[in-house]
Amino acid sequence: MLQSAACGFGYLALTGLEAARAAPNVSAVHFPARAKRVIFLFMHGGVSQMDSFDYKPSLVKEHGKPLPFNLPGLIRPDRLGKVFAPKWNWRQYGECGQWVSELFPELAKQVDRICFIKSLHTEGEAHGQAVLNLHSGTAALVRPSVGSWVHYGLGSENENMPGFVSIDYPSMHGGVRLYGNAFLPAKHQATPIRLTGTPDRLPQIRYLEDARLSATRQREQLDIVQALNREHLKQAERDERIDGVIASYELAYRMQSVAPEVLDLSRETAATHELYGIGSEPTDGFGRQCLLARRLAEAGVRFVQVSTGYHWDHHGDIEKELPQSAAKTDRPIAALLEDLSSRGLLEDTLVLCAGEFGRTPVAQIDRGAPGRDHNPHGYTIWMAGGGVKPGYSHGATDEFGYLAVENKVHMHDLHATLLHLLGVDHERLTYRYAGRDFRLTDVYGTVVKDILA
Repeated sequence: MLQSAACGFGYLALTGLEAARAAPNVSAVHFPARAKRVIFLFMHGGVSQMDSFDYKPSLVKEHGKPLPFNLPGLIRPDRLGKVFAPKWNWRQYGECGQWVSELFPELAKQVDRICFIKSLHTEGEAHGQAVLNLHSGTAALVRPSVGSWVHYGLGSENENMPGFVSIDYPSMHGGVRLYGNAFLPAKHQATPIRLTGTPDRLPQIRYLEDARLSATRQREQLDIVQALNREHLKQAERDERIDGVIASYELAYRMQSVAPEVLDLSRETAATHELYGIGSEPTDGFGRQCLLARRLAEAGVRFVQVSTGYHWDHHGDIEKELPQSAAKTDRPIAALLEDLSSRGLLEDTLVLCAGEFGRTPVAQIDRGAPGRDHNPHGYTIWMAGGGVKPGYSHGATDEFGYLAVENKVHMHDLHATLLHLLGVDHERLTYRYAGRDFRLTDVYGTVVKDILA
């Protein structure tokens, strides 16, 4: 009746509902994976590419002169000044000869492990849009985060630990959407871990343990609660929110015997703490985050997000503030690569280091001492391990570092490539919602095969 009545629209709706009911978890790779897990280091605010890894001698030659072309797409072109040269010296490092600013002396030693993409571009002059594009592939609608897609597709390596963990993620520029599941089943949302601001700077998962009750008593208590949840689910017939509650309670119970040990950074040697810069400033905070990320990856967490905090947005006084940001992160990130490599983990762990956009090659002139404005049209990110070419640089911006002009890589291409390295075809990792098959890359994205090892 539904098929014949009203031109079959009722039948189409029923078909869509049945497809959504049967939507499977992929839980298997589409082809051999080069990486088993991801550590995503988010440089919140947007690192200046021409002050870090994208060497542009033209900025020095043309310093103080008008840029010889227009800057398309800027929200406030009126607040931009003349060509603004970097204030720091550059050198070539490693066998690959990668140029690195003197602000990153420790990462400079790691360039032969790193694959740079110097032609990334995205949409969004504002932080909110660009941050959401990086984390979920779009800013227009509420969509699952990258980590949620990965967990939905591949599950967890350790049933006693979450498959997706978010360390110190910001409440601004997206909040929970940066690690949320959106319309995917609730179990695919990240488990948040707070480290910054906790007592003694120790990692903390809220409500993980209850010292008042024995493990046996907790199990009895949980069995009662879960029985009520399953009865509720039975009455509802299908409700992913209840499924998510049941799964999260069971995972939390299992985590009590495993997670405290994983979170205990004191189990690491003094030499390891020193390697990450723990116990000294300004590296202590981010050093702890990076060390925790390594421990979580080692424990089988599939996707680990780490945020630096919102300190890369250098609209003004970049000469003072950029060195401070670099000093907080350079040593811990280099230590993470060294540590993963020494443990044999870098080969199958993909480390992605990216901000939401880059900066302009001209000075911003409305913030006192000059800085750089937002630039999503061409900037640098990098990856290491997990099947990418080490000591390699892909793509290029123009001679001033503003527009991606060679081997351009869109944000959708980056996401497609990340999934590919995990053995997942981005066009086949779909979830039916509201009558449509959604995917991380929407209807776009091409794998950047040139960076594959």
